[in-house]
Amino acid sequence: MKRAIPSRPALVAAIVRKDLLEFSRDKLWVALTAMALVMFVVIFWLLPDRVDETIRVGIVPSGLASALQQLALADDEVGLEVIGFSDEESLRAAVAGEADGGPEVQVGLALPEAFVVRVATRQDVTVRVYVDAAVPREVRGAMTSAVRELALMLSGAPLPVTLPEGDVIVLGEDRAGDQLPLRERLRPLLVFFVLITESLALASLIASEVASRTVSAIVVTPARVADLISAKGLTGTLLALSQALLLLLLTRSFVGNVPALLLALLLGAVLVSGIALLTGSAGRDFMSTLFLGVLFLIPLMVPSVALLFPGSASVWVQVLPSYGVLQALVGASSYGRGVLELIPYLASAAAWAALVFALGWFALARKVARA
Repeated sequence: MKRAIPSRPALVAAIVRKDLLEFSRDKLWVALTAMALVMFVVIFWLLPDRVDETIRVGIVPSGLASALQQLALADDEVGLEVIGFSDEESLRAAVAGEADGGPEVQVGLALPEAFVVRVATRQDVTVRVYVDAAVPREVRGAMTSAVRELALMLSGAPLPVTLPEGDVIVLGEDRAGDQLPLRERLRPLLVFFVLITESLALASLIASEVASRTVSAIVVTPARVADLISAKGLTGTLLALSQALLLLLLTRSFVGNVPALLLALLLGAVLVSGIALLTGSAGRDFMSTLFLGVLFLIPLMVPSVALLFPGSASVWVQVLPSYGVLQALVGASSYGRGVLELIPYLASAAAWAALVFALGWFALARKVARA
C-alpha cells in the first residue's frame, strides 16, 4: 500500500518542531538566551522611570528671586524654579549638594547686595555663577544670559533684541514638557537586543546543519528546499517574537497601542530572521557565524541609539532597515499611536523585512543546492 505524502504545511511544521527541539538541546544558546533575558529585565527595572525637566536656580540676595522668576526664560516649557538664599555660603553648599536639610539647586547666582542700585546707575557689577558639574554647557550659557537680562530689566532699559511671536522653530518632534524617562527610551533598544540574540541562535543552528549536511538529508525526503527555508524562517520568527513578548510581559510593557506594538514586533522578528538566514548560510562554524551576525547587526543598532537623543535622525539613519521597526515600537508603546498613525514606519519595516528575508532565502537556497 502506497503511503500518502504529507502536505506542505505538515512538512514545514515537522521541520519547525525539529528545529525547536534542537534549540532546546543546545545548552549554550539556551543559557545565553536566559541570561540575556534576565539581564535586560534587571536593567529595565533599575533605570529611572521619571524625568525632571525643572532647573532649580538659587539666588542671593533672596529678594531678587521673584524678579528672576519673571524672566522670559522662566516659562512653563523651560521649567525654571528660583529659590532665594540668605547668604553666598549656603548657596554654594546647595549647589555642591552639601546643604544640611535645605534645598538643593543646580545653578547658583551670587549677586552683590547693591545689585539693583548699581544696575540702575549703570555701574559695573560682578556676579558669580555657581553650577553643578552635571549641568550641561548650554544651560550654563543660558544662566549667564539670564543675569544680563535681569540687569536690563531692573535698569528699565529695553532688550537689545526683539523676538517675534513663534521665533523658535523646533526641527523634528518637540518633546519639551513631554520627555520620555530613560526606562521608556531604552525599552525599544532592549527589545531589539532580544530579537538580535534569537537571530544569532538561528544563524548558529543553520550553520551547524549546513556543516553536518543535515539540510541535504532533509531535502532528499518529500520536503523541498522551499519547505526547509520556510521552516527556518518560521522558527526564527517564533523564537524572536516569543522572547520579545516575554520581555514585554516581565517588564509590564504591554502599554500604549497594543495591536500596533505587536505588529511592529512581528516585523522586527521577520527582519532578524532574514538576517539569520543570510549569516547562517555564509558562516562555517560558531565563531564565523557569530562574527558575521554581529557585523550585520551593529548597523541595525544605530537607530535605537539615536532614539536616546532628542532631535531628528539623519537621513542615513532613517534608511536603515531597523529604523521603521524601532520608531513603530516607540510610537506604539510610549505615545499610544495606532497602526494608521504609524503607517510610514510600518510600511518601511515591512519592505525591509521582505527584502532581507528574500535575500536570506536566496542565499540559503544556493547553500543547500551546493551541499
